[in-house]
Amino acid sequence: MDNLIINEGFPLLSFLIFLPLAGALVMLVFPGESFARYWTLAVTSLVAICSLPLVSGFDPTTAKYQFSEFHLWIPRFHINYVLGMDGISVLLVMLTTLIMPFCVLASWKYIQKRVAPFMVCMLIMETSMLGVFVALDFVLFYIFWEFMLIPMYLLIAIWGGPRKVYASIKFFLYTLAGSILLLVAIIALYLKNGSFFIPDMMWQQYSFTFQVLVFLSFFLAFAIKVPMFPFHTWLPAAHVEAPTAGSVILASILLKMGTYGFLRFCLPITPDATFALAPYVLWLSIAGIIYGGFTALAQNDMKKLIAYSSVGHMGFVTLGIFILNIQGVEGAIMQMINHGVTTGALFLCVGMIYERTHSRELSVAAGVGKYMPWYVTYLAFFSLSSFAFPGTNSFIGEFLVLAGTFKENVWLALAAIPGAVLAAAYMLRLLQRVVWGGTNNPDQSYLKDLNLREIVTLAPFLLFVFWIGLGPQPFIDLMHTSVVSLLDQLHNWQQQGLALR
Repeated sequence: MDNLIINEGFPLLSFLIFLPLAGALVMLVFPGESFARYWTLAVTSLVAICSLPLVSGFDPTTAKYQFSEFHLWIPRFHINYVLGMDGISVLLVMLTTLIMPFCVLASWKYIQKRVAPFMVCMLIMETSMLGVFVALDFVLFYIFWEFMLIPMYLLIAIWGGPRKVYASIKFFLYTLAGSILLLVAIIALYLKNGSFFIPDMMWQQYSFTFQVLVFLSFFLAFAIKVPMFPFHTWLPAAHVEAPTAGSVILASILLKMGTYGFLRFCLPITPDATFALAPYVLWLSIAGIIYGGFTALAQNDMKKLIAYSSVGHMGFVTLGIFILNIQGVEGAIMQMINHGVTTGALFLCVGMIYERTHSRELSVAAGVGKYMPWYVTYLAFFSLSSFAFPGTNSFIGEFLVLAGTFKENVWLALAAIPGAVLAAAYMLRLLQRVVWGGTNNPDQSYLKDLNLREIVTLAPFLLFVFWIGLGPQPFIDLMHTSVVSLLDQLHNWQQQGLALR
């Protein structure tokens, strides 16, 4: 409990978590379509506004969990309601709250049937995602982790594309398999510690065999969620079939739950296993970077292209985490945020062109720049960000990851560089086809440029592309103390272990 800064005032974290759930319950009473749209936009916007004090009141000089809440829940089994947020989770919480209103705006015209149930699923998703990033009791964490599966499954299965049943079942089975392994690890840790309080499980003297088994259980659960190569096969199907808002939530937030799990659980709970198995994870990350790049380069479906690009981008995140130095981990966290901003925006762009042409094929969208100047302007900036063009947000994260990797292992860094080249190749190919096309473009004179709602939806994403790209220090400052504390304890643990040997 010493590492919690208890919030004696208004329970802001609980308010943010359960406000969307309360909003969903209201729609069960008032299920009108128009009401559902405006109500969900109002609730998600209120959550976003109320989350701003988390940043303004956050103390970046301490690694303790802030805005913490502790309440007894099931004392007999040492299960408690514990929430808290440190520098590793604050940016992910803000990413979640700020991106949800724009997912609602993106669904304004896209979702025409069963609007109220769709919006209910969106609000339940927000509750579960926020809960994952701030829960400090493993039972509470697991409830939020599992709670997310059902609304995401429904978003794909009901409002998805032609192969929605296949995609939703594949998503559900893959993630459920990972969740079962996660549950096994949680129970094993409880039997060792007699408590589900997550900080109490960190930096304990577990046997090496126990650590390896727990690490592998954690790793498989989180690697499926990221998803890392070769556990990625559910992702393209889910992205392609999901509605636009579902794709944005998947790319921007859900994938980050896996990398957050690596940082929050694998490193501090199983440090010896982390050092022993990190080289294998690093080379899997390289494989994902190269595989994602080549596969994205071969795609003609814009959604598939961006989905496979996520495999490569998230490979850079896991590379930065398991290189186990400050530049790498801070770059990984920055890249988690950058990927959420840029890839979420790209999926919104694909959804906007799909609403007009009812196709995601590059050949159908070829040459729309002539008729949609606003659209291709946004697309150009987000494409530049996707392949880490200097001055954009992704450049900061990728540069830090590669700098940290060069510091530890030159060969790993050299192996990752082709991934950056491939990213430029597939994004410039997409941009060239959409903006100019070729000599035999389809007739697109009927296309209308972005309306005000769409311009407003994309504008904040562009703001963060340049804000992080040109002035990343405030974002790095928020996480720095927590990252330094984590890595100091990790490397001190390693030195103590070497001394004992």
